[in-house]
Order: sequence, then structure tokens, then C-alpha cells
Amino acid sequence: MWPQLYEWLALFIKWFHVIAGIAWIGASFYFVWLDNNLKTPPEWKKQKGIKGDLWAVHGGGFYEVAKYQVGPEKMPEKLHWFKWEAYSTWLSGTLLLFWIYYLRADAYLIDPQVMALTSYQAIGLGVGGIALGFAIYEGLLRSPIANKPLPLSLCLIVIGALFCYGFTQVFSGRGAFIHMGALIGTIMVANVWIKIIPGQRQMVAQVSAGEPVDPAPGLEAKKRSVHNNYLTLPVIFLMISNHYPMIYQHSHSWLILCALIGLSAWIRHYFNLKHQGVQKPSIIISAALGLLALALLLSWSNANRPAQVQAQNNNELNAEQGQVMAIIQQRCTTCHSRVPTDDTFTAAPGGVNLDTWQDVERWKARIVERSLISQDMPFLNKTQMTEGERQLLKQLLSRSP
Repeated sequence: MWPQLYEWLALFIKWFHVIAGIAWIGASFYFVWLDNNLKTPPEWKKQKGIKGDLWAVHGGGFYEVAKYQVGPEKMPEKLHWFKWEAYSTWLSGTLLLFWIYYLRADAYLIDPQVMALTSYQAIGLGVGGIALGFAIYEGLLRSPIANKPLPLSLCLIVIGALFCYGFTQVFSGRGAFIHMGALIGTIMVANVWIKIIPGQRQMVAQVSAGEPVDPAPGLEAKKRSVHNNYLTLPVIFLMISNHYPMIYQHSHSWLILCALIGLSAWIRHYFNLKHQGVQKPSIIISAALGLLALALLLSWSNANRPAQVQAQNNNELNAEQGQVMAIIQQRCTTCHSRVPTDDTFTAAPGGVNLDTWQDVERWKARIVERSLISQDMPFLNKTQMTEGERQLLKQLLSRSP
């Protein structure tokens, strides 16, 4: 019952996380687009304090959107805020991180071939790494370098690369990628919580009281919003990266991670300029060529891997373990191996390698769920695992510690 319950709850949490993320990133895209497309209004609107306006058509009607230089003469009774999209995305993402990667750290977060860790050590490194990354970012944004765009950008790039490298040196590839995503997501939601929303609250209070509006919080909120905008495409990729083991299982996965984050932000830059009326096709072309080169490089390196992986000597196992490994090696390791021989999968799906008994112990719960309960593995039963083999695996794995 527990494996099925675990998978169902993981599904529902992930589903909610994706929905919340769509709402947050959609709002971010819309308001950046809106700001970049506001036009100088006619004089009569300027006299009302309107800084820019925009006309749009959607859903069978016309919309007129106006942005005030400071604020309206009288605050409206109903003012819409955009914050819970960000908060619910982060809360559900954090719950997902704990549910999948911390509750099952032995399978999804720890790779003994990278670093032998206990579950508590891995969780501590994960939480500590995210907290440290956020603290460094926040420190930079509160330092004098924050007002120097080029040095600030270079610092953030170097620090981001160091965290990409650091995560891949202690976690499984899948765990490293998701922790980089969690770090970026934490920075983004902290920008909303610590600077953007408080700045807006201060502006609303000043306008309501008829006081002069201090522009500093608004400028800081604008800066943080721009940072979030450039981080949206990288964080979307990292949200779905667990589906692409050929990327995170590579021996130089940290460089691939850096490249994908950089190329994603570069693509976003193209659209930000386009919304301002600046056409730079060289940006999108160079980003596309970069992604193509990365794909070709990964495909070439996969094609030139060693032809075999050192298999565990089954003489070292007891009789029951030997029976399990015999079935696994015949029915599962064509795909689930560090060097798959399957004609479709060039990297083990889900990062699940089953070459050794240690691997089988690490992924025992997943084997039971996917091969013995739901029976959706082997994929399309390509290796023709029999019902008798499934029952024998279930019996033997249930007895192993």
C-alpha cells in the first residue's frame, strides 16, 4: 500500500506545483510584456497622472490598460495583488523536494558513486546549499556592487557556476539539477516576498495617505522583477529535468547545467528586447545553435562510451540475491544500466541504474512499484518479463533487508 500511496501523493503535489508555476510565470511574462509595450498616452491622460497605456483585444472584447506615474487620485476599493502564485509555487515545490528527494534520499538524492552520504547528511547539504546560495545572492543585492550591472552579472554567473559544480559533486545528477532549480526558485520567491510586495505595500500606503511616493522601493522591486524574469526559463527547464537522464547523468553534467541555464536566460533576453520593439534575431539564432551543439555533443559522447560496464560478481551474493540479479540483468539492465544496450534508451530512464546489488537495494521500492504492482516496467514489456518472474522478484525483495 505504501509504494502506491507514495506515488499518488507525489503525483498530486507535482500536479499542483506545475499549475501554480504556470500561474506565476504566466503573470511574470504578462507584466514584463505589458511594461515593455506601454505607449505614451494622450495629453488628457497625462494630466490624470497616467504614465503609459495600451490597447489590446482578447476573448471577444477590447481592453484598455493604463499605468500611473505614481498612483490614482483615489485608491480603488478592490486592488488585485499578484503574490500567491509565487508563494504557492515555492511551497508546493518545497513539499515536493521533501517528499521525493528527502523522504527517499537513498534513492533519488544519494549516489554512492558520487559521494557516500547518509540521508541526514544529504538533506543537510541540500537545505544548507539552498540557504547559502540565497544568502550570497541577497548579500550581493544589498552591497555597492548591486548598482553596477556588469560586475553584478559576472558575479552572479560565477557564483551560479560554482553552485552547479558543487551540487553535482555531492548529489546524484538528478538530485543536483533539482537542487539548482530549488535554489533559483527560492531566490525568485524571496525577491517577491522580501522586496517586491513590501515595496508595493509602501507605495499603496503612501498614495492612500496622500504622501509623496518614495521611488527607491519601486526601483528595487523593478530590478528584482527583471531578475525573476530572466530566471523563468532556466527554472522551468530544471523543473522538468528529471525526465532527461542523458543530460544529468553525463560525466560533465555541471557544465551542461551551466550551459542550459545560460542559453535559457539568453533566449529570454531575445523576447524581452522584442517586446520593446528591438529585433535581434542573432540572439535567438545563437541560442538555437548553442542548444543544437549541446545536443550533438551529448549524443556523440553517449555514442562513444565504453562498450560495457563492470558487472558485479554474482558469486559474492547469497542465493536469493543471485536469483534477483539474474532476473534484473536479463529483463531490466538493457535500459537500466550505466551503459544501456537498448535500441531506444541511451541513458537509464529516471537515472535508475541496476547494474549491482547495491543499485537494486537503492531502487528496491521503485522496482516493487513499477515492475511488480503497476507492471508498467519493463517498458512495453520489451524484454518479456513473465508473471512468474514478477512474483519471484516480489517474494525475494520483500525478504531482503
